[in-house]
Amino acid sequence: MKFIIIDDEPIAHRIIEGYCEKITYLEKCGNAYDAFEAMELLHGSDIELIFLDINMPKISGFELLRSLSKAPKVIVTSAYKEFAVEGFELNVVDYLLKPFGFPRFLSAINKLDDVSEERKETKNQFFVKADKKLVSIDPKDLLIIEALGNYVKLVLKEQTIVSYQKLSYYEDFLKDKGSFMRIHKSFIINENCISSIEGNTVQLLDHQVPIGQKYKKQLLDKLCI
Repeated sequence: MKFIIIDDEPIAHRIIEGYCEKITYLEKCGNAYDAFEAMELLHGSDIELIFLDINMPKISGFELLRSLSKAPKVIVTSAYKEFAVEGFELNVVDYLLKPFGFPRFLSAINKLDDVSEERKETKNQFFVKADKKLVSIDPKDLLIIEALGNYVKLVLKEQTIVSYQKLSYYEDFLKDKGSFMRIHKSFIINENCISSIEGNTVQLLDHQVPIGQKYKKQLLDKLCI
């Protein structure tokens, strides 16, 4: 498994490298000391795993992770435990709190196969932080994503959740998770849940969503035979 280390502290690189040398199937492909070096390593590469620090200059580890259209598996290595919930919201494999020893590191490595199998079984399931807890979201149950300033409202078949992200984040994040498309400056919908379209309105179960004029042709071209 090819990996890189992203951390602004050289000693952290040495510790992780030492641990990885004890695991024969791990192959180091580079070291990055900030997000810009990391993006160069990741561009056009086949990296499968990132050891990621959070608190780095200019761009944080999580900001880097959110910018990736298709991120490798991630094991967070951080001295800050308060970011753990956010890490798991981003579907990291594990969150290692510095300083960590080899047994704890090995425990994280052993989760890699488990996470791969779990992700296959859950078919794109992801987690959203809401009311100080993580809520599991199955994309097929997600009807509508509505912009609310700097937040969004996720309308599911059985519940509604407010997420602390912008609509543009979900537009990019959902590209590989089903048939989602933006139909208005404030709305993304699950096209598989459309029951009808009338005028400039889309009906999804009991919900009506307006169609923005600039998006209407794209919507109709995609859906109409």
